[in-house]
Amino acid sequence: MIAPEEERLLKTYLVEMFGQISSMRRELAALQGDGKGSFATMTDTLDAIVENTETAGNAILESMETIGASVAKLQKVKDPTAAAVCDEIVDSTNKVFEACAFQDLTGQRITRVVKSLQFMEDHINKLVRIWGKEELARLATELAAPSAPDLMEGPKRPGVAISQDDIDKLFA
Repeated sequence: MIAPEEERLLKTYLVEMFGQISSMRRELAALQGDGKGSFATMTDTLDAIVENTETAGNAILESMETIGASVAKLQKVKDPTAAAVCDEIVDSTNKVFEACAFQDLTGQRITRVVKSLQFMEDHINKLVRIWGKEELARLATELAAPSAPDLMEGPKRPGVAISQDDIDKLFA
């Protein structure tokens, strides 16, 4: 059994994480110019970026392979100048292959970040359902209520504390 003070702390963290997700949703909506601002929309956008980047990378690799085949034909000519130019082309194509490999790693990392965000959002929503929206709304209101100022922490900047809009969205 969880001690009451530990449960309150967990609920406080949950309200804060939910508030952060709500803030991220608002920022996404502002960037997209619509009212949706969801992780699903962000996921779709990032997935499209990864797919388009992969398609472009494949086209680049195919073109580089064609260039490589042309260089191989030129290397059969016994001309020292042509051989030197072929070596320069091979060096440049190797750099392009390295850049394409980096692009692939970037796509994999973006996919991992998106999956992590989805995982966190799903689990936060499950915790909200377990503890109940009413209980968490009460706690969120309590946390948002002004209390005696803590002179050690100083004044709070706007946007640092959980806003009433975030609390309202918790129950929407």
